[in-house]
Amino acid sequence: MSILARLRSFLTTASRRQRFDDAFDEEVRFHLEEYAADLVRAGVPEREARRRARVHFGSREQAKDASRRARGLRVVEELERVVVNVRLAVRTLRKNPLATGAAVLSLAFAMGANAAIYSLYHQHMLAPLPVTQPERLVNLEAPGPKPGPAFCNDAGGCDEVFSYPMYRDLQREQDAFTDIAAHQTDRAHLSYGGRSASVWASCVSGSYFSTLGLSPAAGRLFDREVDEPIGGHPIAVLGHDFRGFDLAGAPDIVGDTLLVNGRPLTIIGVAPAGFRGTTSLLPTAVYVPLSMCGALAPDGAKLPRERFRDRRAYWLYLFARLKPGVSLPQAHVSLEPRYRSILAEVEAPLQAGLSDAGRTEFATRPLVLRDGRRGQSQFHDNRGVRVAFLLLLGVTIGVVLVACANVTNLLLARAATRRSEMAVRLSLGGPRQHLLAQLLTESCLLALLGGVSALGVAYGALRFIGALIPTEAAGIVSLTLDPIVVPFVSTLSVGAGLLLGILPVLHATRAGLASVAPSDAEPRFANRVHEGFVAAQFALLMVLLATTGLIIQSHRNNANRTDRGYRVSGVGVFRVAPGLNGYDHTRTRLLVEEIGRALSAGPGVVSVTTDTVNTAAGETETVEVAVEGFAGGPDADRMTHVSSVGTGYFGTLGIGLLAGRSISRSDTVGTSRVAVVNQAFMRKFDLEPNPVGTRFAIGGLDAEPDIEIVGLAGDVRPWPQRPARPLVYLAHLQGEDVGRVWFYLRTTTPIDEALDAVPALVAALDPNLPVTALMPMASLARLNEPVASLAVLSAAFAFGAALLVAVGLYGVLACSVAARTREFGLRLALGADTTAVLRMVLAPVARVLLAGSTFGGLAAWGVGRAARAVLYEVEGLPPVVIVAAAAGLAAVASVAAFVPALRASRVDPRTALRYP
Repeated sequence: MSILARLRSFLTTASRRQRFDDAFDEEVRFHLEEYAADLVRAGVPEREARRRARVHFGSREQAKDASRRARGLRVVEELERVVVNVRLAVRTLRKNPLATGAAVLSLAFAMGANAAIYSLYHQHMLAPLPVTQPERLVNLEAPGPKPGPAFCNDAGGCDEVFSYPMYRDLQREQDAFTDIAAHQTDRAHLSYGGRSASVWASCVSGSYFSTLGLSPAAGRLFDREVDEPIGGHPIAVLGHDFRGFDLAGAPDIVGDTLLVNGRPLTIIGVAPAGFRGTTSLLPTAVYVPLSMCGALAPDGAKLPRERFRDRRAYWLYLFARLKPGVSLPQAHVSLEPRYRSILAEVEAPLQAGLSDAGRTEFATRPLVLRDGRRGQSQFHDNRGVRVAFLLLLGVTIGVVLVACANVTNLLLARAATRRSEMAVRLSLGGPRQHLLAQLLTESCLLALLGGVSALGVAYGALRFIGALIPTEAAGIVSLTLDPIVVPFVSTLSVGAGLLLGILPVLHATRAGLASVAPSDAEPRFANRVHEGFVAAQFALLMVLLATTGLIIQSHRNNANRTDRGYRVSGVGVFRVAPGLNGYDHTRTRLLVEEIGRALSAGPGVVSVTTDTVNTAAGETETVEVAVEGFAGGPDADRMTHVSSVGTGYFGTLGIGLLAGRSISRSDTVGTSRVAVVNQAFMRKFDLEPNPVGTRFAIGGLDAEPDIEIVGLAGDVRPWPQRPARPLVYLAHLQGEDVGRVWFYLRTTTPIDEALDAVPALVAALDPNLPVTALMPMASLARLNEPVASLAVLSAAFAFGAALLVAVGLYGVLACSVAARTREFGLRLALGADTTAVLRMVLAPVARVLLAGSTFGGLAAWGVGRAARAVLYEVEGLPPVVIVAAAAGLAAVASVAAFVPALRASRVDPRTALRYP
């Protein structure tokens, strides 16, 4: 006996009274008085009647107990009915394994793709930091003129960085925050237990962890004492994930010594699990006190020490935590006047070379406070990334709608075959709500199976996305299923179950026994419903195909119609940082030369060159320059990007040399300093079309021009849709800072084969020197082109939607042909030819295709107009895209309709006459 049956038996035996539904005092008195009144009308004296009523109903407590037991009995009955409905639904779905499998796979594909994209979107665009009360965090930004060097990264643009003295001033002057924290993240080499790795390391102030409200997983975290003196606290805190994986799962590493860029630091603690820093694209492995930031610089503590004193060096990102009861506007009103006072009284007088108007603009520079719950990252505010995610979500939602229409059509076809069953049950007195509940249970069970399967599909979709993005990005972008995916898929499943089931349920239970008899109106109604859903699928598929076409068109415009200015194919790239391993200038130069010779000796290698800043990938280092003959005024923007390159640089990367010469081996230490500039530099500083011979200096207006321009190069565009940046190429051999080096090699053999040999080659020269960012140049270029991956994903999802539509149309046509087998046989027996039968099957398909294409084309036209603002060089919906989408629809319809139409034309009349 089942548990529910035993519970029912127990409640039935224990219940002494079930004559009323509620046992509250008012209702007890009502029943008692009614019973007594009946006895009085039968001739029983009133006093005796009341006594008998009390005996009949028992005490008040017994009545209440009986009512509670009656309520429990009804709950059990409802549970039993649910269990029965689930059992019937399971049996019904098992009877049609092909239809059930097709519906489940359709829903799983659609919901899984949607869940994967939403998981990525939530993790990287919406999810708050895993800290205490993230909604109380505030990011500080300082937009406006910044005459001086700015050091920026993925934590934000150069408008968001502050100088170290300004950070300390704000920390002392403010009273709206519990504290203000500062940080800067950069690459570092770590060595521990005979192992080394290149990781992201963050210099953080002593208030960093306390402002976030974090507690250590082991040991302790930094406090305000580590801020002073500069260079006096050789300690570190490890990221939790780094502790668990890259350090071989060491059980207790607190107190051990860790080498950071060759400098020993004592590990004092481990950050909490799940915390990867406050910048999403820079997952931090080790945290170093801000006062020890020299440990992260290739040339020791010299450069950071200068930054600590220089109010014109902007390199720190700031965030704060609001005090209880203080709002963001209140904090802004409190802090901005103090910030402006510091600018006007302390920093503005230091800005040499500015005019009075320029100094006034500098002194009135605003302070911006923004919501900091998601941390600091350019990724959050990147319009292209947000648009890419929203387009992908739109495409996947379209796939979900296609799948829902597909499954609804299949359920309608099944409901038509069960009309007789439902009519008989209704005519025999079965409550309609019970039939509705049973059929809705089947739909919800179908959606539930699809939702469970969708989790596996989502996991596979994330693996597919991981295969599309370059290796360098794969270590940054989280490709795991976010926990929010489970409630997301659950909501989708419940919603899909109700949405899918409501129309078939109403259709199957809307008539009694009269619907059992054949009727012309019923098939016509069913056919119209099926055709309507197929037309809706075609319209949605048209929009998906058109959107995919627009994205592909945008990608083609990026890749083909805009000259990047450098060669992509046949070139490989990687990075080493000898300075982070303690190499001095001389040792670094010798090592770079040895690596270059070893690479040049490889099979098929045509040329090898170096660069200190990978300008082709969008890396940046800016300096202020004073150019001869440039009369831009004291407030003119004199900032330019700079990089030091080796010999053969322009030839290896295919950068056009428009005038003069390139950097040569003779340009070394002791010779006159030379440089090659690009066209954007020439335009910005009003130089002649041939600027060869012009001199400039790196520094302010008072600097003596000591660098001669010897060549003019074409512009390089890391982001094809953005204008080229002014760029100066210095001679690598004339520089002193060669702590980090990018290598480029061009080969005639497959570039992957040449790159595979690089780690062993570098390890032979220095086994403790990690090789990072090892990839073909084409993969590196894809890091700046989210549209490329977006195009591939959109095409994959659109293909899946087309497959769903084809399967759904095939299922509907197969059911229709099976239901009309007798009709087709009679027509063939009476002399109709196969062409006429084919026309009967294909004509509705053509009609539906035309309707779906028309409505879908209008919707796609609207999408094309909206896409003009977000896709590169896309002006509305090009004719080639609409023609291609229509051709895709026609192909899907032809493939789906061919087999059922052919089967209808080959019906044997003798067999058809015996068909029911």
